[in-house]
Amino acid sequence: MITEGATATGLSFELTDEQRALRALAHEFAEKEIRPKAAEYDEHQTHPADVLAKAHELGLMNVHVPTEYGGPELGLLEGTLIGEEICWGCSGMGTAIAVNGLGAGPVIVAGTEEQKRRWLPPLLEEPILCSFGLTEPDAGSDVARIKTTAIRKVDEYVLNGSKTFITNAGHAEWTVVFAKTDPSQGHRGISAFIVPMATPGVTVEKHLDKMGQRSTDTSAFSLTDVVVPSENRLGEEGDGFKIAMQTLDSTRPGTASGAVGVAQAAFEYARDYAKERVTFDQPIAMHQGINFLIADMATKIEAARLLTWQAAWMLDNGWGRKATLYSSMAKRFAADTAMEVTTDAVQIFGGYGYIKEYPVEKLMRDAKLYQIYEGTSQIQRLVIARDVLIPRGD
Repeated sequence: MITEGATATGLSFELTDEQRALRALAHEFAEKEIRPKAAEYDEHQTHPADVLAKAHELGLMNVHVPTEYGGPELGLLEGTLIGEEICWGCSGMGTAIAVNGLGAGPVIVAGTEEQKRRWLPPLLEEPILCSFGLTEPDAGSDVARIKTTAIRKVDEYVLNGSKTFITNAGHAEWTVVFAKTDPSQGHRGISAFIVPMATPGVTVEKHLDKMGQRSTDTSAFSLTDVVVPSENRLGEEGDGFKIAMQTLDSTRPGTASGAVGVAQAAFEYARDYAKERVTFDQPIAMHQGINFLIADMATKIEAARLLTWQAAWMLDNGWGRKATLYSSMAKRFAADTAMEVTTDAVQIFGGYGYIKEYPVEKLMRDAKLYQIYEGTSQIQRLVIARDVLIPRGD
């Protein structure tokens, strides 16, 4: 594990003063602005516009936008520090705050100077949202199966198709839509386009009713003869798959950090409850069956956190696609840890853990999504197995 303070003579796990201050700011925001509203917003699937506005004001959104376009250009490690804390508050609202990084990621990765200057600065000026339009009803893990098409007509494209499970799409100003410009080429025929959601022919068809992370909007939308100028294409025709994968490599540590935040919250609730709840004349924390659970929870959370920091550090320090293995390890391990820890937390609470009045019920529902979105745990295992069995060359 290597972090920001690494030198040529050894390793450092020490955060800088600036990083500690950023972490404290995010924690305070989560404690004061997010947690008091978490249960209500979850129950009613409330879009957290007020929380987003405050996060934007504090500089906790769009943290990776380069300085030349008005952003703070924080590293991915700093992003993981923020992500863990805001998802400790509520991963639904945390995802709504953080997903602009996914939406803007393709523009940062592959946009021209003109595209960056057009689309990135407005994100800093007001709390508008953008989204990442890859998944379709018949294409999730198997990206090559997407059916949305983009047909070139001189200096513009006409898009037709549908997208689903798109985070923040129902409130986004624009979405990076991935579509096939050459269906015969599989994933090599995919291209990426910036599509304003107000464009004629874009229709948000449904706000999806999710099991967890309910205060984040997840929507399905269709594109019917949507005309997009060629200047909105990112990269060249056929670059879409590469752009999507480069973006996901850089965002997976952030997703992993959210899972760590959920696990940390569940652990704290379970630990405190175990010290207060008495059975057989002693706190249940004194029973080996419970304190071993708590010990394992603490250990796995720390391991997930360190693996997440490592993946972020590697990407910050120019490892690029070589860091793919570690991004997938971090996302897979943190997601599975969050599911295991929240399940154990419900078990420690017993019957109370199954009641909505107690927060671990929500945390268990929220945790499940981390094993599914931005690449399922099974897909991450495929990536890990590929890189372990056939290592990348230098």
